[in-house]
Amino acid sequence: MPDSRPVALVTGATGGMGSEIVRDLVATHRVIAVGRNGDRLAELARETGAETWTIDLTDTEALTANATALTRLDVLVHAAARGGSLPVAVATPTDWAENFALNVSAPAELTRLTLPLLRAAAGTVVFIGSGASTRPVPGSAVYTATKHALRGLADVLRIDEEPHRLRVVTIAPGQTDTAMLRGNIPAASYEADRYIRPESVALTVRFAVDAPADVQLTDLAVRPRQEIARL
Repeated sequence: MPDSRPVALVTGATGGMGSEIVRDLVATHRVIAVGRNGDRLAELARETGAETWTIDLTDTEALTANATALTRLDVLVHAAARGGSLPVAVATPTDWAENFALNVSAPAELTRLTLPLLRAAAGTVVFIGSGASTRPVPGSAVYTATKHALRGLADVLRIDEEPHRLRVVTIAPGQTDTAMLRGNIPAASYEADRYIRPESVALTVRFAVDAPADVQLTDLAVRPRQEIARL
């Protein structure tokens, strides 16, 4: 019997936020989990029943081949991202290019490739942004710049796709307990309970996806219950 459930595609599916978004959406959607680590994707598939694409999102040929094989898409979640602390003083042209390729260009290209299906479904595109898109993050010029750019991409996409009733939301979490954050904070001072749980970000994605048909939620800031820093 054909699977009639709506289809959701989640990039960065092996990361802390992406995997929790997959786990939540499989309750109601046929989910395609996208990532580079085949072993971790296979484990996630066994756990959730999600389908998988093992690809590098910056590989345009592979991305095009997979995206053009889709026949339906209702929800697209861009959770893949490259983080790290790179100030202007040390960032090289390669650093800038690689970060923008994954954090901005890849989401733009995947959206472009799947836009006909998303339009047909009057679907929802979710960009996982960052508090860095509205607040400066010392020592993190490259990451901050990409998240500013991603928010701008989302804002213009929302305007341009309004005639097609495409919903576009930027969800901007503050510091979240993920491997990316652990890599930026010394282990001795890392207190997981201070940070947002990835599951909470997944529930926010669910909130946006399940919004009534007459509305779209455009910008959702997800902050720790007790602010860690006010910059």
